Amino acid sequence: MEYKGKNAWEKYPQGEKREKVFEFAEGYKSFLSSCKTERECTSYFIKEAKKAGFRDLAEIAKNGETLSAGDKVYVSNMGKAITLFVIGKRPLEEGMNILGAHIDSPRMDLKQVPLYEDTEMALLDTHYYGGIKKYQWVTLPLALHGVIVKKDGTVVNVAVGEGMDDPVFCVSDLLIHLSSKQMEKVGNKIVEGEDLNVLIGSIPLEEVELGEDASEEEKEKQKSRVKANILEILKEKYDVDEADFLSAEIEVVPAGPARTLGFDRSCIIGYGHDDRVCAYPSFWATLDAGSCERTTACLLVDKEEIGSVGATGMESRFFENMVAEVLNACGCYSELALRRAMMNSRALSSDVSAAFDPNYPSVMEKKNAAFFAHGLVFNKYTGSRGKSGSNDASAEYMASIRKIFDDEDISFQTAELGKVDEGGGGTIAYILGNYGMNVIDSGVAVLNMHAPWEIASKVDIYEAYRGYIAFVQKAGL
Repeated sequence: MEYKGKNAWEKYPQGEKREKVFEFAEGYKSFLSSCKTERECTSYFIKEAKKAGFRDLAEIAKNGETLSAGDKVYVSNMGKAITLFVIGKRPLEEGMNILGAHIDSPRMDLKQVPLYEDTEMALLDTHYYGGIKKYQWVTLPLALHGVIVKKDGTVVNVAVGEGMDDPVFCVSDLLIHLSSKQMEKVGNKIVEGEDLNVLIGSIPLEEVELGEDASEEEKEKQKSRVKANILEILKEKYDVDEADFLSAEIEVVPAGPARTLGFDRSCIIGYGHDDRVCAYPSFWATLDAGSCERTTACLLVDKEEIGSVGATGMESRFFENMVAEVLNACGCYSELALRRAMMNSRALSSDVSAAFDPNYPSVMEKKNAAFFAHGLVFNKYTGSRGKSGSNDASAEYMASIRKIFDDEDISFQTAELGKVDEGGGGTIAYILGNYGMNVIDSGVAVLNMHAPWEIASKVDIYEAYRGYIAFVQKAGL
């Protein structure tokens, strides 16, 4: 049986119903255009959470305040990840309903010593982040987003390449006329990691005559005058020196806003759908669902694209520690209560799924593939080949999810990430599963996954939002 249900657009005929879908998509499109790093996403979420009455959990813990049903709190993890809680009516040790997604995306990061000059051109050396097809990142207009932290602790925010008057940057590629040998290479060698150098300028600093007592720094300036000119510009604009790159986090991302795609305006093309297309509806579902029977937790984490490692990734103890803080503020902390709260929780590990692409049908098995406009995708398991690295949700949990979504008339579908031996991928689901809780992979189907520009269906994004609300309100009851 090929079960995909009806096309979700059919639930939203022209008029007020369809306008709701488009309205939600416009908010998401604006978010996607302005939040291109995990820091920018976290800042956005904190700002909107505060507007909705959320308070900083760190301040509540510091002041020894208490929490009770209906209270809303958030906590930032180093400004690069965020967790939100809406305290439920039932005891926390009975478990939470958790929405988890990640807010980092594949990109290029500047190396710690990135700036150099070659043949009177100034370039920035990069190290790509996450799984990318490197050849997709050349010849594109690129922007620089991130922070430079000076030794005195001053944080300088950088975002260049988004305004119409801003300069953009680019990684050059070999011209077709001279690329006969390049075109013989396999895909992962057409452009290599060390070739992803970003062109940022070519005007030399004005030449000056140096005296016999000139310093080594002055002599170096005259040898690399294009680089020196760039440093002068950075000094004037940001008051930073070359050494400040040592304590910087600058991400190289596609320049320009997300755009509506299609004559029917049905899709959005933009950078970072993976996984902000799940993070955004998860966040707004948490805010809009209100106080529920069970405590709602929303995890929007960093570092998923490189294995969920590090202090801001899901492998850290941050979420567990924050649940302990919430239990303490509710006046019911104990080690046993913490363990019970984690084990009795139910979670949607929300990450994008691969949409069926009619240009490349051979890698998919149609009856177990995800399609545009058929709603939120559930992957009972992810992993690769023999389900390696997969959480593999239980049949009982899947059945409970089906009931919630069917009862609320929310479009959903099930899928695998391509044919069994074609490849695969992973999410944060197994990490939550380590606590013994019920968790399943879910998310929005995306075309061009991990490319600089990805595509998602507006109606799928809206169904994800509706589905997340239903989940936090109904799961575990």
